[in-house]
Amino acid sequence: MKHPELWRPSKFVPHRGGWRASRDPVEVGLGTRLTGDRVARVYHRVIEAHARGRLLDLGCGKVPLYGMYRDRVDEVVCVDWPETPHPSPHLDHQLDLNRELPLPDSAHDTILLTDVLEHIARPDVLWREMARLLAPAGRLIVTVPFLYWIHEAPHDHFRYTEHRLRLYCDDHGLELLELEPYGGSPEVLADLLAKHLGFSRVLSAVHSACARALLALPPVRALSRKTARKLPLGYWLVAGKAG
Repeated sequence: MKHPELWRPSKFVPHRGGWRASRDPVEVGLGTRLTGDRVARVYHRVIEAHARGRLLDLGCGKVPLYGMYRDRVDEVVCVDWPETPHPSPHLDHQLDLNRELPLPDSAHDTILLTDVLEHIARPDVLWREMARLLAPAGRLIVTVPFLYWIHEAPHDHFRYTEHRLRLYCDDHGLELLELEPYGGSPEVLADLLAKHLGFSRVLSAVHSACARALLALPPVRALSRKTARKLPLGYWLVAGKAG
């Protein structure tokens, strides 16, 4: 990673011993904060459990997860598009993730692909490359949205079910270690309303306070768990390569 001394939190910021979405509207829109807080907790938990060694952050943008993994890894390699909408001084390589990547085989102990796969027009190419780049006994961490609005158009191509994600692992010789949905119908509904109210700071604040209170109620949390497989906000997975 180039110029780590210049790194500053962007999309995610430390909060009460964990992480949450930034409250800077330039980094995270008002209508996205609820979802951002939810995925920040997912990222933090999974990275704590699996990030190690030499880490490859694909589609990294401003490297918003660096603060979560920097103390857990030995080296960081940052890759993003040549014309990324999130310009960064930290990029080691500017590469098209739809093509073969000029990086060494089996050289990365951890590969991160967080909320990037939906923007890949040729996903099989990228899965093949990730399997090649991952070191034996390495860990691939992938997160994707599911019931979520179109973003970064026109470069938003797919939404994936857990079944397609399993097949990608099988097709490319990776062992699926963990695959879980995050959020259920309550989170999806809260996110949809947040998106519609995002034009107003006042309405967004009222909605956010009410939604957080409702989502914390035991019956609502139970409904979220019950509906997560059918109506997920998104998925996270961890896959490994035989050692």
